[in-house]
Amino acid sequence: MSIEAKPEGWDEAAMAGQGAWILPEAVFDGIWLRSGAALFVREGRVELRRLAETGPVWKSGGVLSPGFVDLQVNGGGGILFNNRPDADGVRAIAAAHRTTGTVAILPTLITDAPEVLVAAAEAVIATHGQGGIAGLHIEGPHISRARKGTHAQDHIRPLDDRTFQVIARLRQRGIPVMITLAPEAVKPGQVARLVASGVVVAIGHTDAPAAAVNALLAEGAQCFTHLFNAMSQMQGREPGCVGAAINSTAYASIICDGIHVAPEMIALALRARPVADRMYVVSDAMPTVAGPDRYRLYGQEIRLDHGRLVNADGALAGAHVTMLGSVAFLVQRIGLSLETALRMAISHPAKLMGLKALAAIEGRAVSDIILIDQSLSAMQFVAPGV
Repeated sequence: MSIEAKPEGWDEAAMAGQGAWILPEAVFDGIWLRSGAALFVREGRVELRRLAETGPVWKSGGVLSPGFVDLQVNGGGGILFNNRPDADGVRAIAAAHRTTGTVAILPTLITDAPEVLVAAAEAVIATHGQGGIAGLHIEGPHISRARKGTHAQDHIRPLDDRTFQVIARLRQRGIPVMITLAPEAVKPGQVARLVASGVVVAIGHTDAPAAAVNALLAEGAQCFTHLFNAMSQMQGREPGCVGAAINSTAYASIICDGIHVAPEMIALALRARPVADRMYVVSDAMPTVAGPDRYRLYGQEIRLDHGRLVNADGALAGAHVTMLGSVAFLVQRIGLSLETALRMAISHPAKLMGLKALAAIEGRAVSDIILIDQSLSAMQFVAPGV
């Protein structure tokens, strides 16, 4: 990354009333990539402006952007949320992902015992708004056994009152909640009840036909979890969950590591959606991101093997990819424009969860702004010490 050194006193000026400037090669404003734009930083906040020669100017290579928003984070920094569903555990996971440029996460609890869900919710209640902890993603246990993936079969169960009670406690405190459900695990009207309480309902881990999937969309389900993975596939006479998702106007997340979904299938889905700007990136990250090369899931060791997280049988068991790596994959392997890829990693997930302030650069804390190398191989925070 070609970066000129910050002028002497730049940090102090940026945090004080007089302000300071950053002049990069381009700025991503949340929608567009703007060449020749500058950011004015004053009292720790940023404004997108035309450069005026008042105050110190930091000229840099690369692209300035808001940090990433990741709605599916199982772990990081050596910690799996299921194994550490407490305040310190979730803070450590968020801190690990911040080192990779992600400034907001939904810590994600996969299928587990009811008491683990209760503990995870209490952890998020205790830490919401701290260090980028933006809400909670409950992925299971209300899923299909046939499409459980690495989720523990013993804990899979229909949607029940205990989960409704946990969600109600979170929503009473204004905490954003996403829950991934399978049509097989819910009764008619339950999705509508969740949506009415402000929950974002995602469809995933399902073997259901398209008709059952469409029934949940009709009740208000807003998105799909990791498109193509752990869901019924498209066939000539049955669209399955994949076909229903692609044909819908709902949001759909996707893992862009080149392992979970073939590049050709990502490109196909992006071209085929009837409404633009409804696809978003998730890392589905496990503890190996910013952590050691192995971790334990349900008591079994999972190890990193040439970029793949596998169990003792060699089966996939989670993802090892950062949001920056996902953006690079979308640009370099799929051929998307950088601004389209950045929307998928920032703006779209933020808007889906009602976190509109995280979708744009204007007015943001300078501590949330990252500088991305033009090669998309590295990033740094503009004000790492803030």
